[in-house]
Amino acid sequence: MTDPNWAEQVTAVATAVGAVGLLAAIGAAAFGALQVREARHNRQTQVAADLLRRWEEDELVEARQLVAGFQTREDLARAFGDYQARNAREAFVLYRELDYFEQLGALDQLGALNFDLVRLLLGQRLVDRWELWEPSVAAMGPEGSVYPNFAQLAAKMRTTLASTGA
Repeated sequence: MTDPNWAEQVTAVATAVGAVGLLAAIGAAAFGALQVREARHNRQTQVAADLLRRWEEDELVEARQLVAGFQTREDLARAFGDYQARNAREAFVLYRELDYFEQLGALDQLGALNFDLVRLLLGQRLVDRWELWEPSVAAMGPEGSVYPNFAQLAAKMRTTLASTGA
C-alpha cells in the first residue's frame, strides 16, 4: 500500500474543512431561525399586551358604557345614525370601539397577532360585538366597504368557535 500523495492529502483536508463549514452554516441557519421565531413571538406578545391595555383605557371603557345603554342592536343603530347625522360627540366615542375591532382584524389579516390568543381573550365576545354592531355598520355603506376587517375577524372567530364546539 502506498502513502497518499500531497494532492490527496490536501483534498482530504479541504473536504474535512468544507464539511465543518457546512455544519457550522447549518447550525447558524437553525439558530437564526430560532431567533426570528423568538422575535416574532415577542412582537406578537407586545401587540397583544398593547391591545389589552387599550381595551381597558378610559376611552374604550367610555365607548362600551355608551353602547351598554342601548337595549337592542337596532336601538344602537338608530342612535348611532342620529349621532352621525348631527356630528355629535357620541358618534366619535362609538367609533372608538368599531375602530378598535377593525384594527384588531387588520393585525390578524397581516399575521401580526396570534389568532389563538384573540380567541382565548375575546372568543364569543368578539362575535357578539360584531352582531351588535352589524346593523350600524350596514347603514354606513355597502357590505364589505365599511369595517371589513372587523367583519372578517368575527366570521373567522365564529367559524373557529363552531369547529371547536366552544
